Amino acid sequence: MTQERLNLFLIDIKYIRNLHQVDDRVSSVSPQIGKQHRIYVGVVVICKNRKYLIPLSHPVEKHKKMKPRADFDKIIDKRGKLIGVLNYNLMIPVKDTHIKRVDLIKQRTDTLSEKHYKDLCIDELNWCRRNQEVIVNKANVLYSLCTGFSDYKGKERCLDFKKMEAICDKYNPK
Repeated sequence: MTQERLNLFLIDIKYIRNLHQVDDRVSSVSPQIGKQHRIYVGVVVICKNRKYLIPLSHPVEKHKKMKPRADFDKIIDKRGKLIGVLNYNLMIPVKDTHIKRVDLIKQRTDTLSEKHYKDLCIDELNWCRRNQEVIVNKANVLYSLCTGFSDYKGKERCLDFKKMEAICDKYNPK
């Protein structure tokens, strides 16, 4: 399996719900807690011959003070503004049947907010593509640290990648 050029992907909501039931650090998309409109978007990297989606999130106040580290990166636009974050510690295994590429082509029928969202996604994706080598390397190093015998102190912040892989292997979208 070879690493492809980074793109943004949406993920199957039922699959996310299955993962969330195993580990609540996987972002919920549950209508019961008002999260049914949450968009789960990320970039896909190859880790040990498996596809992993690294979630892309909107920055919150705490992210402004954080420094990039093994399990976290800031996405900064051309003006130096923090526009997103990559949470490597929350990356999840995916199969092609779980993901769908985000359509970033602007349509005349798009609302103003849809156009704004697509512009933001394009800026985030451009940053990710410029930093693809770093992103792929960080994801693979973190995967190795968390799945092998290491004393990596950030391991407790990370999902149990092997447990997530077992869920991925069992999940069959209908």
